[in-house]
Amino acid sequence: MAPELADEPCEACTSEDEPLTESEYADYLDELGEAWEVVDDHHLEGTYAFADFRDALEFTYEIGELAEDEWHHPDIHLQWGEVGVEMWTHKIDGLHKADFVMAARMDRIHEEYAPE
Repeated sequence: MAPELADEPCEACTSEDEPLTESEYADYLDELGEAWEVVDDHHLEGTYAFADFRDALEFTYEIGELAEDEWHHPDIHLQWGEVGVEMWTHKIDGLHKADFVMAARMDRIHEEYAPE
């Protein structure tokens, strides 16, 4: 059985790598939650809903810690009851598998905040 995307290594690319094409990233995108979409074949955008500001803030902190651990930093937009995330690999100015691995890990973190 193949590992879940969130369990795969978040490997950095090199400057010789090319951004993923739609046919290359389509399977990765299918593994992500509803929060995510690819915009202009360039970056991922995700939006997560929360019951209140505190949960959104805590989630923001957790994905910030994840970003520091993996040295792969998204743009994060925090507001009451919502966190927006934009992510791409700056070194290649486009999408890399690591972006999808990070998004899958964020989905996993968000599960902790889902209402029961």
